[in-house]
Amino acid sequence: MLTIFRRNFSTHPYRVALAIIWLILIFSVPNSFQIIFDYIGFLFIGILGAIFANSTGAGGGVVFVPFFNQIDMQNSAIIATSFAIQCCGMTAGALTWHYHRQSILADNDANTGENVGDRAQWLYVNKGLLITIPFSILGILTAQFALNEYTQQMETSLHVVFGVFSILLAVAIYGSIPLLYRQKSATTLLPIDMLVLGVIAFFGGIITAWLSVGVGELVAVYLILRGFNVTSAIALAVILSAFTVWSAIFNHLFITQAIYWNILLFAGAGAIIGGVIAKRVVLYFSVVKLKLFFATWVFIMGTAGLIT
Repeated sequence: MLTIFRRNFSTHPYRVALAIIWLILIFSVPNSFQIIFDYIGFLFIGILGAIFANSTGAGGGVVFVPFFNQIDMQNSAIIATSFAIQCCGMTAGALTWHYHRQSILADNDANTGENVGDRAQWLYVNKGLLITIPFSILGILTAQFALNEYTQQMETSLHVVFGVFSILLAVAIYGSIPLLYRQKSATTLLPIDMLVLGVIAFFGGIITAWLSVGVGELVAVYLILRGFNVTSAIALAVILSAFTVWSAIFNHLFITQAIYWNILLFAGAGAIIGGVIAKRVVLYFSVVKLKLFFATWVFIMGTAGLIT
């Protein structure tokens, strides 16, 4: 883990600059050392959530929502703070995956030595993003404004809705695992795929507005079920999720104003770290093991949400 950290941060001065800015923010507020003592644990929650999110295609809300629920945060603050943290972590992850994809497409031999598939398995990603991003944002805005009253009602039963969604998602992930052993991957989006992805992205955007998770998971599962390369499907889902959470955050900044800033200061920094190193986690560990671990985590968290 230390080697991964050094490799990702020591050669990128802008990451050092971000760390300096973060330290300035920390020590510019009153009672800095007390705040560090009280909230430093959220740094590691942010790292964990972002690694999950950016190594599986799922949003970090699968970690943040149940954790924040356990510490008795208000539902509106849970959703708002989860979105804000994901703006940090999913952006870092999306940029990392984007540059990784660009390096593969620029490789004339279509072989980076990282077991991520050849160039053809990544060519569909841009088209997939052009389809899913607008529909996902439309779904987010529909839930936040056109369905605002219903969205507020969903917040009152957040733990139940989140629990049901998590269990269904876990079952879908378990069901997709046997498909990971296929020898040949799909490389082209068919017209039916574009239609289905648009529908999934729209309704996934609505679900994401309610739970701060949804669209990335659903799109990744669909692409894997269709036979696309797992790593490229995860990359697409991460980039899509980054655009989605940014489209949602303005409502929580200016209307709900429910973001818990002290938590964001630490968990957001952790999410940036997790988003940067998550790609190497995917390439280092078995995809099957990652999926099994992630699905089990989601199932347990979903079940716990229904019980509590």
